[in-house]
Amino acid sequence: MSTKRTPAPPPQLPGFTFVEVLGSGGFADVYLFEQHLPRRKVAVKVLLPEKMAGASTEQFAAEANVMALLSTHPAIVTIYQAGVSDDHRPYLAMEYCPKPNLQVRSRAAALSVAESLRIGIQVAAAVETAHRAGILHRDIKPANILVTEYNRPALTDFGIATTAGSADPSSGMSIPWSPPESFADAPQFGVQSDVWALGATLFTLLAGRSPFEVPGARNGGAELIQRIESVPLARLERADAPESLQTVLERAMAKRARDRYDSAVAFARALQKVQIELSHSVTPIDILDDAPEAHEDDDDDAELTRVRGIVSIDPQTAPAAGRTRDRHAAFAPPETAPTGQSSAGIAADAPPIASFDTGVAFDTGIAGAETRTRQRSS
Repeated sequence: MSTKRTPAPPPQLPGFTFVEVLGSGGFADVYLFEQHLPRRKVAVKVLLPEKMAGASTEQFAAEANVMALLSTHPAIVTIYQAGVSDDHRPYLAMEYCPKPNLQVRSRAAALSVAESLRIGIQVAAAVETAHRAGILHRDIKPANILVTEYNRPALTDFGIATTAGSADPSSGMSIPWSPPESFADAPQFGVQSDVWALGATLFTLLAGRSPFEVPGARNGGAELIQRIESVPLARLERADAPESLQTVLERAMAKRARDRYDSAVAFARALQKVQIELSHSVTPIDILDDAPEAHEDDDDDAELTRVRGIVSIDPQTAPAAGRTRDRHAAFAPPETAPTGQSSAGIAADAPPIASFDTGVAFDTGIAGAETRTRQRSS
């Protein structure tokens, strides 16, 4: 039986006052601080030195810079500041999201179809933005989707790229939301692995449990891995979920990576079509990219996709309501891509970009089954 680790004492940070411990995990502790100027509450994630795997201060700075780029996305947690404390612990000061994360919410009660679709599209857009920057998340799950004060999802806990080929592809992953290829003797992780995790996360929001968790049965790591590798995806079993939604989830979570959607944006567009079928408001897909402008007749899905440049706000052209597009908008790539390549430009079967995972999971969801170890149980 594992013993929950006691959080380390909070660091002394100039300009910040410690308030309380928010949580702890295998890679970091998270504290609530109050920033003095501007005055606001912030979550401060402090990495554990023994979990840095020899990563240098320069590598941590590179992580912080990439997170700062990604955090301009409306569905990614905003990073305010990064540094190293007086006791040599790297830290990130970021947006404080006080509401329960989606793991807590979905365990209490399954979300509505409408809210689940909206969240699924918004988070998929965030993941697509990361993929276009060459970054794989590698630990998408409900506990890593926070909720802002404005009820928007905010994806957190990225494994950030450092040097290609130097990361452990199996480290930091959470079994209930991990794809079959991650449990191979030589684990593989690519864009379509994140697509699987997006589908598994959406299933969890809709069902109130992870996809291969069987109520009343053993749900340890070995049992979950066996089901993930060989058992078909269960049905949602809710009258308000159309068959088309089940079909989208089954494709996103196909056992073979090549049978899944080839990108996060393709998954998001499939969810938009379900919204249209249900006569719901269609959630736009916000993507950060520096692609050149395209003509509106180039892509039938373009109006539902907002591809944002670094400077993308144009109040003169933004309508007061409904779907909006900025004046620098370009179109997302088509859903198909050359064989072996995702539309994000990362080989779907390539090993992951090297990273050191800074993830913290406060809610395991299934006792003893949250994070996989290098050796598989028999």
